[in-house]
Amino acid sequence: MTLNVRFFITIVTAILFVILVFMNFLGFWKANSTIQILFFFIMVAAIFNAGIVTSEKLKIKS
Repeated sequence: MTLNVRFFITIVTAILFVILVFMNFLGFWKANSTIQILFFFIMVAAIFNAGIVTSEKLKIKS
């Protein structure tokens, strides 16, 4: 998988999980506590992964 495709997929994944967590926080949809905790940790991991891929992309550019 090329770096551009991986970069796009990780950024989109991070954005979607952030949206899901905040929709749950604002009350647009309900989930039990296990799903809420799971989605929160997946969101944190997705943001961390997006940062790693972004730093890799910036290192290759320079």
